[in-house]
Amino acid sequence: MQQKRIALLIDCDNVSHCAVEGVLEELAKYGMVNVRHAHGDWKSEHLSGWVDRLHPFAIRPMQQFAYTKGKNATDAAMIIDAMDLLYSKNIDAFALMTSDSDFTPLVLRLQESGFPVYGFGETKTPSPFVSACTSFIYVENLRSTRGEDKGEDKFVAADQPKKKGRNELRSDTTLVRLLRNAVEQTASDDGWSHLSHVSEYIRNNSSFSVVNYGFKKLGDLIRASELFDIDMRFEGTAMFIRTIRKAVAQPMAS
Repeated sequence: MQQKRIALLIDCDNVSHCAVEGVLEELAKYGMVNVRHAHGDWKSEHLSGWVDRLHPFAIRPMQQFAYTKGKNATDAAMIIDAMDLLYSKNIDAFALMTSDSDFTPLVLRLQESGFPVYGFGETKTPSPFVSACTSFIYVENLRSTRGEDKGEDKFVAADQPKKKGRNELRSDTTLVRLLRNAVEQTASDDGWSHLSHVSEYIRNNSSFSVVNYGFKKLGDLIRASELFDIDMRFEGTAMFIRTIRKAVAQPMAS
């Protein structure tokens, strides 16, 4: 099976450098990140943290001078870069690492051309950009920190984000609505839905990612939420779920 080729474009002016390792690890689930471009004015001290990330992660710096103070030339350069890659026909998917909602039209344009767009940004990222992406992960859940070992700097993976518990998951009305709707829309006549069908429905209709809730797999989140009945079939290799049915009270005998 051919690996999906992914282009990662980073808006260094609007996202922290601390999460790039986690972003690359997450993208490895989808394919090979063969294009890694980091956009910004590399003469600016503001990008000093990004400089240390370039060589360890094979990221190519894309210089964009700030010709006019207060104007973000990086945005325009990154959009042009994306369109060049789009027409090169050497890419199967895009990943945008930014917290800037100005890239929302770019996401929509790439998706119109049939390319999935994986978004990565900080929690301050405006909802239009988050919703436009095929999937979106908040980089606070993927951060790395700098540590020291015998006087030498090294990159140290941060602790995994804390998994949200049953009550936290069930109090998230948007999440509950999304899960229940996905199960309802993919259920067979007996009310059971195959987890893979639920996952595909969610992927096609939202920018949801289990990573934002501290989980690696949708099935683990489903179990933790306790919102659904679960039936493991085919020797435990396939999960089927259905909405928990409330017991109907039986009439009292006269």
